[in-house]
Amino acid sequence: MDTPHRVVNPPGLPAATGFAHAVVAAPGRAVYLGGQIGCDPDGQVRAATIDGQYDRALSNVVIAVRAVGGRPGDLVAMTIYTTDLVSYRARLPELGRAHRRHLGRHYPATALFGVTGLFDPAALVELVCLAVVPE
Repeated sequence: MDTPHRVVNPPGLPAATGFAHAVVAAPGRAVYLGGQIGCDPDGQVRAATIDGQYDRALSNVVIAVRAVGGRPGDLVAMTIYTTDLVSYRARLPELGRAHRRHLGRHYPATALFGVTGLFDPAALVELVCLAVVPE
């Protein structure tokens, strides 16, 4: 995926698979995206699996980025919160396919946290992202 930002995965750190260790943002407008869960436009979470919810949550992130004039490649950071780390680890191939469907091979600097709950009790995953949209 085309991105104006520079991804840095320095020697001396483990190989970055499915994320970036660091992203140097190009000049632009910082856009802080509110947490996105895997809900439809009516606010309902319909997918029962973590990868289904992740797929929809990423779709929602892309919709929000495009609404401010950005592109998926403008994402520079993503924090993933999940209530089910076991399922997250078990479904990595499916999660990777969902990621590539929405972001291609663009990997923002990413962190993953296991949490005891999210605001919507049906949500298994929530994404909080930062984009820098070039001027």
